[in-house]
Order: sequence, then structure tokens, then C-alpha cells
Amino acid sequence: MTGAAPAAIELSGVSKSFGPVAANRDVSLTVAAGSIHGIVGENGAGKSTLMSILYGFYEADSGEIRVRGEKRAIRSSAEAIAAGIGMVHQHFMLVEPLSVVENVVLGAEGGPWLKRGVAKARAELARLSAQYGLAIDPDATVGSLSVGLQQRVEILKALYRGADVLILDEPTAVLTPAEADQLFELLRALKAQGKTVILITHKLREIMAVTDWVSVMRRGEMVAHVETARTSPAELAEAMVGRRVLLRVEKAPRKRGAPVLEAAGLSVVDGRGHETLRDASLTLHAGEIVGIAGVAGNGQSELLDVLAGLVQPARGVIRLDGKILNAADRNPANLRRLGLMHIPEDRQKTGLVTAFAAAENMILGYHDDPAFGPGPLLSPAAVRNHALSGMQAYDVRPADPALKTAKFSGGNQQKIVLAREIERAPKVLLVGQPTRGVDIGAIEFIHRRLIALRDAGVAILLVSVELEEVMALSDRILALCGGRITGERVADEADERDLGLLMAGVSERAA
Repeated sequence: MTGAAPAAIELSGVSKSFGPVAANRDVSLTVAAGSIHGIVGENGAGKSTLMSILYGFYEADSGEIRVRGEKRAIRSSAEAIAAGIGMVHQHFMLVEPLSVVENVVLGAEGGPWLKRGVAKARAELARLSAQYGLAIDPDATVGSLSVGLQQRVEILKALYRGADVLILDEPTAVLTPAEADQLFELLRALKAQGKTVILITHKLREIMAVTDWVSVMRRGEMVAHVETARTSPAELAEAMVGRRVLLRVEKAPRKRGAPVLEAAGLSVVDGRGHETLRDASLTLHAGEIVGIAGVAGNGQSELLDVLAGLVQPARGVIRLDGKILNAADRNPANLRRLGLMHIPEDRQKTGLVTAFAAAENMILGYHDDPAFGPGPLLSPAAVRNHALSGMQAYDVRPADPALKTAKFSGGNQQKIVLAREIERAPKVLLVGQPTRGVDIGAIEFIHRRLIALRDAGVAILLVSVELEEVMALSDRILALCGGRITGERVADEADERDLGLLMAGVSERAA
């Protein structure tokens, strides 16, 4: 597959099952040294399981691993690190109250004298930062850093431990487009220094932009290996899903109805007294999707939270169906009863209780529905059947209502949240990052479901860091910068440059 290039990693006949679920079936993979190798597939295809076997989180039921031609038994992450393999997980493994240098040295202190270990780590961090362009303050508290910088810390941790092979699991799922571009430049720099990168992703744009080779997994099996320059997004999507996939959003002209949700002069102040949303005014009509364009951290999260009743506004008015909502009305439970549903941006922190079973998560907030049991008691059979129906409708894998939600991949966790909120027949739907960490087949499904809701008369407010997604789904687009709405555009007439200027705070006249 890789010509004369030596193999950094060879997997042969790897299989892994979790009870009755076969996550990997007789998988073989060769990764050339000094290359960027992409692995793509739908959620639940087995990508992360395969890499977790390579990193020692799981032990394969059968198969063989070779690292630089040498057969290795990797039974723990310590053994993987000793073999020169590092991994950056989709959900970072950082201790937020500690500094950058403390996180880097954690678990690799180098002896009982912590001060010496930190001093050594500080010097090595300076060298690595200069070599790979990973500038970062070693004394900064990790919890104060942006997501992009936290990811940089994870990469530095792996390099500090001597990684020659770096595995990145959905690395752009939590990054802005600008941060993703910076990551790609870093990956190219690592490749230029002789490092090998394995990139697990479902985003075909990223595969085409940065990889040399790509392997496709489907339902636990490896179904294709191809040189990236010799394929296309459409071919990869078809290999991933097993059918042709529509890579664009098709929608009929909107049939806009009456105003449903109105906000005037909304402002939100955080715990430090900083105004994170400033005098925001907007109107959502039945039968339309209004998208919010903006770089993460510019007030989108606060706008969703205040409209969903998760935070109270410092000032401003919210109307639902023409009625002003007072402070007592503005709580999530009451808003759900009034038909306002919310798909939060962060599924793990706000959308799910990951220690609960999938069936329990699929009734969160709706557990008092009589359909789930009489009085205060829930009917286990009714809850299970409800969950199974939703999991089948949204293709959640595995379709096991009893499985702890933490055990599902990120994309399947997202489907659980979507099924719970969308199937409650919303009048207004607030959607935050609907396709974050979701594969190409599921993206197509989610987009179709949102368009169907819009066509059925639902008013939808969409927040996404994917500007392409905002432009494709929306009827109108509002730009946010610094907590302020800086402009509005009809989606059909908008372009990325124009919206980019508004997202950067350039005035309407200048834009």
C-alpha cells in the first residue's frame, strides 16, 4: 500500500468484541513511517476501538501488532508509550486546576524530587515548543486556556514522553475552523520532522486537506485503503456508509409563519461581572431556521443558555407566542412544557448524565410523562421500549438501552440527545452544534431531520462552529462578535467573506 516507505505500525487480523457486540472484525492496517494516515468511518464503525487497542486501553481478542517491524504485546498505555506511541483523545485527559508544565510532567515525574522533574519538563517544553511551533505559557492554568490550547498541551504531553507515532481521535470536534487550520499546520510540521500521525475523523474535508493515505472502516471491518490524492469525498462517503450520500443540503423555499420566539435587548453577565451577551435582539418565525455565525466564545453559548432558561438575563425581554416570560416562567422545565426544546452545545456536560443508561438519558426532563409509568413510579418496560424505538429511528449503535451512555461514541451520544428532544414535537428548537463529532451519514440524517422540522412549521435557532453548515441550513443568518449581533443576512445571498467580516466585528456599512 505504501510502496517503499517502511511501516511504523502494522496491525494484522485484529478482532475485539464487547459481549455480543463485535467492535473490530479481523482488521489489518499498515501505516507508513513519516506519513499522516487518516482513518474514517461512521460512529460505531470501530475506529476508536482499534486505536484504543494500539494504545493499550483495550487488549485485542486476537491479532498481532508490530511497531517498526517488531512484534509488540501492548497491554497498557504505559507499554504503548514505551513503544513510542502517544494518543490525544477526543475528550482531553487534563487536570484543569494544574499548570501546563504540571500536566505535562504528571505521571512522568522522573523520580521522587518533583522540583527537578518540573525543571526538566520546563526545559524540554521550551525545546519542543520551538521545534514544532507549539508556543504556550508553561505556567498557565490549563482550565484558563482555550480548547485549542488545551489540545496543544495534550500533544506536548505525548511528545514529551517520546512519541514517534501520534494518534489523534476526532481532534477538531471541539475546535473552531481557525483552530483546526492551525492544527493541520502542526501536523504537517510533525510529519516534516519524521513523526507519524494517525488521524481518526469523520470530516472528509480534513482527510482531503492533510492526509497522505486513508483507510475506511464500516461496522467493525476495514473496507478500503487508498492514497488520498487518488480518491474523493464522494467515494469515501460511499465507502463509509455503504451507499451514496448526499453531501449538500437540499431544501425548499421557506414558508415563514408568525413570530414564535422574540428577544429584545438581552444581556448576560457572568460570575466575574463580564457582559458576555450585549443587547441581543432577534425574532424566530415558525417554519424558518435562523443560524448564528461567530467564532466560539463570542456569545453564542450565552444566547442559547438564556433562551433555554439555563441562565437568567441581566436585562431584556423574552416573548414566546407573544407572551412575555417572567423570571418564574424562564426555567427549562416550564419552557419544555410550552414547546421550547434545547439541544445543548456540550452533550456530555449539559445534555447527558453519562453514568446513566441510554434509556434513562432518553427521558431526562420528560420522566414525568404518564407514558413512562403511573404516578411516581417508572415502568422499566415502557422506558426501555421508548429508548429502543428512538435508538432504531436515529441509528444509535449499539441499540442497547441498558448500556451506560459513557460507553457510546461521541456521535452516538449526540444521536441520543437529538432523539430525546426532536421527538417531543417542539414548537421552538434551540440547536447547539448539532453535528459536532458526528459522522457523514449521521450528518446527512440530522440535516434532513432539521429541514423536515422547519418544513413542518418549527422555529429553529441554530448555532454551529461550522460556517458551511450554518450557510447550508439557515434561511437567515445573524453574526455575533464580542457578545453583540453585528449583522443579519439572508442565507441565499450570504458569502463566507461577508460573514467573516461581520464575525470579526466589522461594521454593517464596511461589510
